[in-house]
Amino acid sequence: MSKNVNFFRVEVVPYNQNWQEVFATESKQIALAFSENVVAVHHIGSTAIPQIHAKPIIDILVEVKDITKVDEHNSAIEALGYEVMGEYGILGRRYFRKHNQAGIRTHHIHAFEVGSVQIERHLTFRDYMIAHPEDAQKYSDLKCELAKKYPDNIESYMDGKDGFITQMDIKAAQWRALQIG
Repeated sequence: MSKNVNFFRVEVVPYNQNWQEVFATESKQIALAFSENVVAVHHIGSTAIPQIHAKPIIDILVEVKDITKVDEHNSAIEALGYEVMGEYGILGRRYFRKHNQAGIRTHHIHAFEVGSVQIERHLTFRDYMIAHPEDAQKYSDLKCELAKKYPDNIESYMDGKDGFITQMDIKAAQWRALQIG
């Protein structure tokens, strides 16, 4: 009898100012690899939110003109050390992941076509957290608690964040609507 358990080690660390520089360097290489299809490259996820704990993995969102043309650049992305994962559970996304020489995950790329609701959701969540440090701290505390509770189970760690993220997505969307107008 097998369990559906992922033994990916869950590590949550204090904010590291170098994450911004790592993103900047990597985003330039990614933009070159995806070529003229790139519209914008964004730093998302917890490493993009100053002063909160995060898994030390840089999440990169790439807006592209045509999602199907992303596949034409898989070899260029592989040359940067990324593993091509396809949609990987999210319709309309192209997902890539990168590990260092020790086999530790270091980067994720999430590519979406311009106009995808996923782009707005990710950017709004990030911007809301930056603008609301109290909620960002609650998120940081939750992640630390979950990492201690589930150090060897990334699925349980992710499941433990779902309710909070959903609540923050709603607050962030309301906040963004007020910002716009």
